[in-house]
Amino acid sequence: MNTLNGLSRWAADLNLSDPMPALFLGHGSPMNAIEENEFVAGFRNVSQTIPTPTAILCISAHWFTEGTKVTAMEMPKTIHDFMGFPPALYEVNYPAKGDPGLAAYTQELLQPKMVELDEKWGLDHGAWSVIKHLYPQANIPVIQLSIDYTKPPIYHFELAQQLKKLRNKGVLMVGSGNIIHNLRMIDWANFDKDDYGYDWAIEARATINSCMRSGNLNPLLQYQEQGSAFKLAIPSPDHYLPLIYTLGLQNKGESIDVFNDKLLAGSLSMTSIKIS
Repeated sequence: MNTLNGLSRWAADLNLSDPMPALFLGHGSPMNAIEENEFVAGFRNVSQTIPTPTAILCISAHWFTEGTKVTAMEMPKTIHDFMGFPPALYEVNYPAKGDPGLAAYTQELLQPKMVELDEKWGLDHGAWSVIKHLYPQANIPVIQLSIDYTKPPIYHFELAQQLKKLRNKGVLMVGSGNIIHNLRMIDWANFDKDDYGYDWAIEARATINSCMRSGNLNPLLQYQEQGSAFKLAIPSPDHYLPLIYTLGLQNKGESIDVFNDKLLAGSLSMTSIKIS
């Protein structure tokens, strides 16, 4: 695809009458890519409630960069950005096409902010490990937008607001991370215990879910000021900021549906949301 022609196509396409839903998916372990459990069933189930997208734009916790980038290659490679897992996981290939025209259009929508068109990255496991359950035939083009680690949450929220127009062009926006993500405190002995979380994780989940459902997003944008439970739940922003992108895509009057809302191994949450 000629990038310039592709850009013109995206800019010229008529808007849809209804915006495409937007998702945040708690992706959890890379093993969710090849295992069968209630969480991947949740991903599949939510895909059945969504019209077929024209393309997917994914914001993954695993593409954390200085500056903002968007993948602009014709065929993004499948990146196995993890270590110590079974060989079967490294054999997974998700051969979805890219969309250089959509990447260029995304770059245009985000002006005057600087966005680099990237032809080196591909699809990391934060993207393909969940998208493969939504669209196992890999028949929907996928691009990724990186997360600029030098910027505060409000920057990412406002960046997402500039991308709302894509929802009206049939683009499914997917944030992929984990709202509660403290790997250092995982309780391996209770990894398989259903909906098991430390007290601080239970508190953080309840507060975050309440804020999302009520539309009171200020505490979520100022998460570092919300006390010890939040500090333990979000020790680093990489897995949390994809949620902020998804929340930034919400239009007035839209609802947030929460699913896969379980704690795991004490210090993780698989909580996922659909905005529509």
